[in-house]
Amino acid sequence: MKSGEFETGVPGYLKRRHSDSGVSGLTKEGIQMSLRKKLIGDKAFYKMVLAVAVPMMIQNGITNFVGLLDNIMVGQIGTEQMSGIAIINQLMFVFNLAIFGAVSGAGIFCAQFFGCGDIKGVRHAFRYKMYICLAIVLIGGFVLAAFGDELTMLYLHGEENGPALQATLGYARDYLKVILWGLLPFGLESVYTSTLREGGETYISMKAGIVAVFVNLILNYLLIFGKFGFPEMGVVGAAWATVLSRYVQMLIVIVWTHRHVEKMPFIRNIYKSFKIPGALAWKITLKGTPLMINEVLWAAGMAILMQCYSLRGLDTVAGMNISSTITNLFNVVFIAMGSAIAIIVGQLLGAGKMEEARDTDTKLIAFSVFSCLIMGGLLVLTAPLFPLFYNTTENVRYLATVFIRIGAAYMPLHAFMHAAYFTMRCGGKTIITFLFDSAYMWCISIPVAYVLSRYTGLPIIPLYFACQMIDIIKCIVGAVLLKKGIWMNNIVAKE
Repeated sequence: MKSGEFETGVPGYLKRRHSDSGVSGLTKEGIQMSLRKKLIGDKAFYKMVLAVAVPMMIQNGITNFVGLLDNIMVGQIGTEQMSGIAIINQLMFVFNLAIFGAVSGAGIFCAQFFGCGDIKGVRHAFRYKMYICLAIVLIGGFVLAAFGDELTMLYLHGEENGPALQATLGYARDYLKVILWGLLPFGLESVYTSTLREGGETYISMKAGIVAVFVNLILNYLLIFGKFGFPEMGVVGAAWATVLSRYVQMLIVIVWTHRHVEKMPFIRNIYKSFKIPGALAWKITLKGTPLMINEVLWAAGMAILMQCYSLRGLDTVAGMNISSTITNLFNVVFIAMGSAIAIIVGQLLGAGKMEEARDTDTKLIAFSVFSCLIMGGLLVLTAPLFPLFYNTTENVRYLATVFIRIGAAYMPLHAFMHAAYFTMRCGGKTIITFLFDSAYMWCISIPVAYVLSRYTGLPIIPLYFACQMIDIIKCIVGAVLLKKGIWMNNIVAKE
């Protein structure tokens, strides 16, 4: 790494080797000391990690908290409205992860280009992100606009609730018509934000996210319920609030980036040329395409799992919606830690510091899992409180509470899998990442859920528990892959 450049992501702690990490002897005390040194960092380490991860935790935490408030506001209108939005958001989740996968593929190169101080390389990777995200916006917008009703109907089951199902479909249709206008700002903001984060700049995205979620919250209150002279628009108002907040977030990030060229020099003359070296574009495509396909398949797999669960009735859809909203609020720790691994370990790999990358990655994973043990415990204790804020039935509240507690028990496992995924990804092992993530889901998780939901009378709670806990196998596979160190690669050394 060049002196004075891009040091936000990899502070001085990581510039020294941990030559004292070994402990001789096989005594009990020696083994314990060796384990502590392997899994636990010093004060400087955690200061560095928190400097990178906390802004993302704050942004994601506020976003999910306001999402919770949004969900509660819509839930005050009725269960059908809440379920309609939940179904569309499940479909939007596929689009969002397609964008995430697109920027992540080029982002592997961005992080390593930042690590070796190659501004021109970052600039080319940024342009690649722009092209692929615009393509996804066009394709995703067409699919959702043309087949929205058909996709929504996949989640509506239970002939005894015919009128409720039709009402849910109508609310979902109304919400989708508006939310489509938010695809473009989401895609553009993702291109800028991901590149800034890969360069170690996480604060501006945090600030933009905070502003956006409060805009969303205020507009939700005004437009859903028709306060202070605004029209009462219900689910349509919720959609417009989301769309407008996305434009606000996009503008803040873009304007800041172009006004701070000295901090992010890659943005200078970024649109003066739209060319990308053919060799680099091909290399990013080879590494990035499996990653993008993985994200799309994983998101589609999650949508199919939800569809399997929805066979148990509309109450299950409503309960899952409440549960996912609450667990997302607590999941911000391991989500941010995954991104921190991508930034910190990715830059170390780009700088050629392989042993430091391994040591740092081990400590980051341990920190993420331990943090989620605490967060999961808190969620188990507080689970019954959250469904009380919703204007829904007792059965929906009961299901939501149980789903939340299952999610809390699953959280440390998810933290480990998330960290393993980002570790393999930052080393450019996208084919292995694909097999570890979406291939496992489609070959193991989905068949199990499909068979149990369609060919057994298993109630939704044991069904959901079984489908979640089968990922223990995935954790074992991830541990083996991490120990082998196959992810330790510098993919930009010859660029």
